[in-house]
Amino acid sequence: MSEKILFLTGKLAQRQLERILSSMKPEFSYRINQIGVNVAALMSESIIMRRLSKNQDFDRIIVPGKFRGNLKKLSNFFNVPVERGPDDVTNIPDYFGMKLVEDKLINYECDIFAEIVDAAVLSIPQILKISKKYKKDGANVIDLGCMPDTKFEHLEDSVKAVKSLGLKVSVDSANNDELIRGGKAGADYILSISEKNKHILDKIKSIPILIPAKQGSLKSLERIVEIMIKNKKDFFADPILDPIHYGFARSIDRYIKLRKKFPKIKILMGTGNLTELTDCDSIGTNMILMGLVSELSINAVLVVQVSNHCKNSIKETDAARKIMYFSKKNQRLPFRVNNNLMCLAERKPKRKSKKELKEIKSMVKDKNFRIFLSEDGINVFNSEIYTNGSDPYDFFEKMNVNDDANHSFYLGVELARAQIAYQLGKDYDQDNELNWGIAVEKKKQNLFKRPETKVTQKK
Repeated sequence: MSEKILFLTGKLAQRQLERILSSMKPEFSYRINQIGVNVAALMSESIIMRRLSKNQDFDRIIVPGKFRGNLKKLSNFFNVPVERGPDDVTNIPDYFGMKLVEDKLINYECDIFAEIVDAAVLSIPQILKISKKYKKDGANVIDLGCMPDTKFEHLEDSVKAVKSLGLKVSVDSANNDELIRGGKAGADYILSISEKNKHILDKIKSIPILIPAKQGSLKSLERIVEIMIKNKKDFFADPILDPIHYGFARSIDRYIKLRKKFPKIKILMGTGNLTELTDCDSIGTNMILMGLVSELSINAVLVVQVSNHCKNSIKETDAARKIMYFSKKNQRLPFRVNNNLMCLAERKPKRKSKKELKEIKSMVKDKNFRIFLSEDGINVFNSEIYTNGSDPYDFFEKMNVNDDANHSFYLGVELARAQIAYQLGKDYDQDNELNWGIAVEKKKQNLFKRPETKVTQKK
């Protein structure tokens, strides 16, 4: 007869726990009891004993790892063993000696329009090269950006060339003639149409992105939306996301109101006014924006990556939309789903304790230097030397490698990596590059093919 286990949890972790246990297909039978608190760690002995029947038909009860109550007291009360599970619900499979089948993050519900902002002054081969990269990074639509007072003589050819790659194309211009030219050339979408220029839709078949006739005018956008609905025409509506201190909060409110009034229409949001015009790494900004996109069921985003600090915005948006889709589908927080967007620091960096370092040191019988991080800095040792510091220069005189250029070079590389990892709160694994998430494309390393000058053996 299989073991019967009762899991106690809180509101936020319930869905995730259900999904994990279901995917495990355990040999034991189980039931999950959501005890009535948001955060599982906040449940107390009194809450458990008050809200859970004393007579439980289970072989054991498992409480969250961060529960700090008296387990013995609870065991006596329920007359069955009460145990602490892992601190993190995602470690439940490990707790039972099983491996969780990981969900692949491949699905999403929001398309990416990737804008080539200076397409008018680029050659067709240049446009195609960028389009291929954007496609690889996750773009669904290539947006050809026209430029004020700049002729785009090869607009038609550019539209056809990008479409030959199997990509959809949009044309983005404030010039009606360019929108018409792009539409007649086969552009799938045109940006942007308002009450002022809606007449050009009679001349082309492209799907329009609708915007307010006047900056911030939600009413004008609603009017043209109602016209398109009445005429049974396809479209996207974009209330326009404004930069911080230039109407940012009000613009979010416009998206909320638009979705509330028209729950079934397609909405597009341009993210560049926030990513490009805010001095911070774009990774977190794109993640938060895609959270907003997910909550409001926004159907597409227009992404630009002009500034260097936004050079990976398409990749970041692609990763974020997949995380948000997974989170929304499984009714869980976008937390501990995937680490690709955690580029600068680990959630909990791995650090060796003094006891662990002492044990490792005792097993070292050669002169090769081992490098580990602890809470108090960088630790370097071999069979003869043990030293600690936080700066590579702290070690030079202590390691006695002045006469060994090869070894000095190697140690310089590794100590620099260790310093960066220690300063930022990242994991460090000797002989391996630091993990920068989605910010740096991962390359396969073959330690056996390194040049002979990078030897690790101290003479």
